[in-house]
Amino acid sequence: MTQTPTAHEDAPGQARAHFVVPAKHPMVTLLGSGDALLRVIERSFPRADIHVRGNQVSAVGDAAEVALIQRLFDEMMLVLRTGQPMTEDAVERSIAMLRASENGSAEGGDETPAEVLTQNILSNRGRTIRPKTLNQKRYVDAIDKHTIVFGIGPAGTGKTYLAMAKAVQALQSKQVTRIILTRPAVEAGERLGFLPGTLYEKIDPYLRPLYDALHDMLDPDSIPKLMAAGTIEVAPLAYMRGRTLNDAFIILDEAQNTNPEQMKMFLTRLGFDSKIVITGDVTQVDLPNGTKSGLRQVRDILDGVQDVHFSTLTSQDVVRHKLVGRIVDAYEQYDSRNGRNGK
Repeated sequence: MTQTPTAHEDAPGQARAHFVVPAKHPMVTLLGSGDALLRVIERSFPRADIHVRGNQVSAVGDAAEVALIQRLFDEMMLVLRTGQPMTEDAVERSIAMLRASENGSAEGGDETPAEVLTQNILSNRGRTIRPKTLNQKRYVDAIDKHTIVFGIGPAGTGKTYLAMAKAVQALQSKQVTRIILTRPAVEAGERLGFLPGTLYEKIDPYLRPLYDALHDMLDPDSIPKLMAAGTIEVAPLAYMRGRTLNDAFIILDEAQNTNPEQMKMFLTRLGFDSKIVITGDVTQVDLPNGTKSGLRQVRDILDGVQDVHFSTLTSQDVVRHKLVGRIVDAYEQYDSRNGRNGK
């Protein structure tokens, strides 16, 4: 995307920019089917007018808005050159990243939208798993750089899914020889002893989300073989006691439902050439009243310890339906008004 040399300020505080889209990129890839992407941009920049003629785009209006529009189109073109399509969600997230960077907020940074949106973690059956937000990219990068990483945030922020993608990537690149996935089998007041069936049938509902994610990332036919060989292990947290886990990528999911003793037990399973990722949402603790959450406590204990990293994701990183982010925000505001900080 180029800005013509004739771009100039029309009046104090006003600017004009002109972009030419290379002929090899159809305008529909930039503007979206039925101009859906263009409408997202127009809604996001009400103080500028955007006009399209042929393969040319012009923007006129508030100088700061026009400058951001120029940066946005540049970033979109960088993404499109990789062969990855732009979506309405990707455009909205790109705009949010650019505004944060412009305002110098904590959510901004040196990373550009194109760097975030084109970082490939894992590809399977024609589908590529990538971070979709700046915090997700930082979380993924932290997993590469640190031995123990905590991913803390609300539902839908990709904490577990991205960790599992990194685990599969590590296995496929032979950085580790096995993946161990675990979670505490305590949710919503249920106890295993009161559930019908064999032990496997009792624990299966708690571990089902981990199996579902695995099926997104691996050939489903290969999963039983990998599990039978011990290359992939999915088990409740109680099965980790007394073990030393070497040469493994270990994920503890739903860690808010561990008590402090369980958290310490799990962390001390770390063996040589292994990596641990611990995920959880401190606002959704299902432990009995009076029981402290190990995930809540551990940050006070380990914050600042070398090679341990805490990544925080927020409602802005929710990658499910947009309404999920609004629901998370509404609950946080309610808890704040009512002085509720969880267990």
